[in-house]
Amino acid sequence: MAKPYSQFTALWAITRASLKAIFKSPQAIFFSLFFPIVLIVIFGSLGGGGGISMSIAIDKKSDTLNPVYLAIKNNALFDIVEGTEADLEDQMKKGRITAIVEVKQLKNTSDTAAKYDVHFRYSSANQVEIPQFQGILRSIIIGLNQTLNPRPDVATVSSEIVPGRIYRRIDFLLPGMIGFSLIGASVFGVAFLFFNLRETLVLKRMYASPVKKSNIVIGESIARLIYQLATVIVLIIVGTYFYHFTLSNGFVTFLELLVISVFALLVFMGFGFIMSSVAKNQNVIPIYANLFMFPQYFLSGTFFPKSALPKSIQWLVEILPLTSVNDALRKVSFEGVHLLGCWKQLGILTIWGIIVYAIAIRVFRWE
Repeated sequence: MAKPYSQFTALWAITRASLKAIFKSPQAIFFSLFFPIVLIVIFGSLGGGGGISMSIAIDKKSDTLNPVYLAIKNNALFDIVEGTEADLEDQMKKGRITAIVEVKQLKNTSDTAAKYDVHFRYSSANQVEIPQFQGILRSIIIGLNQTLNPRPDVATVSSEIVPGRIYRRIDFLLPGMIGFSLIGASVFGVAFLFFNLRETLVLKRMYASPVKKSNIVIGESIARLIYQLATVIVLIIVGTYFYHFTLSNGFVTFLELLVISVFALLVFMGFGFIMSSVAKNQNVIPIYANLFMFPQYFLSGTFFPKSALPKSIQWLVEILPLTSVNDALRKVSFEGVHLLGCWKQLGILTIWGIIVYAIAIRVFRWE
């Protein structure tokens, strides 16, 4: 008596065959693993900090009726962040804002003494940015000197450092490279794979076999997940052991980075399914994929901070799926936030996932 057909065996066979094909593909290995590692080596070797942002907070004890305060507040190079004292202190220690500034009037009656003092507090998480910040403060004071003509300077500058994590360039770069690898391999890999399977009628033959249709798609998807998770693990290991990438909560942070990566992969693969179905020929797939990915490379904080972009497009930047991935990875790795603290980023990805797979189900073709 013949044994019943095993769907699990079929699923495992599809997954294993697809995984072997991926590891044998030079393009897959280059773009998802080799290229990001090369960028990590190049930028990691430069040292220093990454993600420089001139976001500052004004201490509520500041004197707000003097020209120094107004000049700092109205300077286009500063993005003023507001919040409670505890929240601002927490953001400063985590490196989200450069410094907390207090402007106070000095009790001097002499015409030859400064009238104001600009005192700022910063953490070691942002100490690489401080020379640039001090340069901006100095240029503001020079400008006021020329306008008000005081003797000597209109204001003095003092500073205070508080404990915080050291923010290295790799702490900004590595999450961006993980996001770069995830979106590229998912979209290109799935789009080309299913288009080729359809064009060579392999997908049609598999559809006619006893294997469930869902198992065909799931098997190929699992293979992609396994490969890309292996890539993420290698990137984290390289960043951690060679460039001291920050894993705030150790192994727990490592696992949470993998969970975010799986979530991102599932969403990005949905875009690949759509492209493989709407493409009329293989030549248009790179066009569709690059139209989707390239703007996000430069808008989503992959290579440089998204805060450097104009405020008028920040709303667009925040809703991009790659922005959510990069932000969640950085919050978990450097700031020590757990997955529940990334509810906004994971929520945006969930919305994208629902929309994308609703479209993919409608347009997916077996022939």
